Amino acid sequence: MIIVAGALHVDPQERQEYLDSCVDVIVAARRAPGCVDFHLSADLIEPGRINVFEQWESAEAVEQFRGAGPSSEQAATILAASVFQHEVHHSSPL
Repeated sequence: MIIVAGALHVDPQERQEYLDSCVDVIVAARRAPGCVDFHLSADLIEPGRINVFEQWESAEAVEQFRGAGPSSEQAATILAASVFQHEVHHSSPL
């Protein structure tokens, strides 16, 4: 299993517009083969932070979906990013 998690930072005034522009990407990701979960959310404390969480069955599924990454318009909005891909070999419910 692959977990992609971290944060994007955008101008606080542009955060909602950025998230709104991601709806089609989120819908497409959730329909993509190998996607278990995918979401982006506004952070409740930091006004310009967007939390990223993705769960995939394999690295191949991530790469097949990801392609070229964010659109040039979205990339121009991102001021900083700290997102990591983790390979998980075991999970258990809490």
